[in-house]
Amino acid sequence: MAGTDDTVADDDALFVLTAVLLTPAQFPSALGDDYVAACAALGLEPYAEGYGLVLGQDSGGARWTVVVEDVSLVAVAIASWDCGMEYDLSPDDRSVVCALPGWPLALAVCAPGVPEPHDPVPDPEAEGGGPVPLAPPDTEVWGAPQRRLGADEIALQWAEWRGQIDDETAFGTPGERAPEGGSQDYGTEADGTGTDEDRTAGSSPESAGSGQHPGVRRALEAARAYVTSPPPPGRIRSAFAPGGARTLRADGPGWSLVARTDDIAFVLLDEEPGEIMPVGRGPELPGLLKSLDELAVRPF
Repeated sequence: MAGTDDTVADDDALFVLTAVLLTPAQFPSALGDDYVAACAALGLEPYAEGYGLVLGQDSGGARWTVVVEDVSLVAVAIASWDCGMEYDLSPDDRSVVCALPGWPLALAVCAPGVPEPHDPVPDPEAEGGGPVPLAPPDTEVWGAPQRRLGADEIALQWAEWRGQIDDETAFGTPGERAPEGGSQDYGTEADGTGTDEDRTAGSSPESAGSGQHPGVRRALEAARAYVTSPPPPGRIRSAFAPGGARTLRADGPGWSLVARTDDIAFVLLDEEPGEIMPVGRGPELPGLLKSLDELAVRPF
């Protein structure tokens, strides 16, 4: 493999553009609600150790996702890049599991000195039976991948999204913690897919029981069920948050939840395109978040 600063390519070179982890604690949400589903989307066995996904272009400009077993090497590369440091990610050929055509994520960069990114030409020996090239979720529609990406964006930009909630306006009485299950009209904001969407919502409920969106109720009930019947690895993930809190991500069929253990939660639903519904602390949410955090898979 070669880094992006190499401009002389041989036929087998891969110009590395970026990399992501595919582990129970960290995986591209676009691929599935949990680690097992994400692995299945790529035709991989859900080994506990996980994988690294290296995204790049070959000498002809074709997009490739190379799956490697050396998770530690990929993690070090990502950490270095996040710190603004150079790192030549060149996994040993012996750690390569497979090379999949296409990219599962949208990239705004390309390798220098090679043609523009494009899907590889199908292998003629496959006789039409080769894998369909990976592609990022369509940003023009709303569905499970877009819902999960939206929740990822909220988790990443928590302070910005939380700042758009006025507890008194959205939930009622000044000084009280928000009841569970309101909804908020955010106007037009950038969502997790990188497009602008109107986030329309109904008025906030007067009480948690009478006004809560039925989809929110179902999501919270499903999350509570996880406490007694743990879901597949990766359905609940926990990450660092300021002040000793944790950022929680939980997913299930048709819903995603993102929360801070010391604050409120947000729920996104497949049935409500682009809508983000805040769930106030209330009497039950703190205990639920604590229980979910105890079950969650955490990054190394």
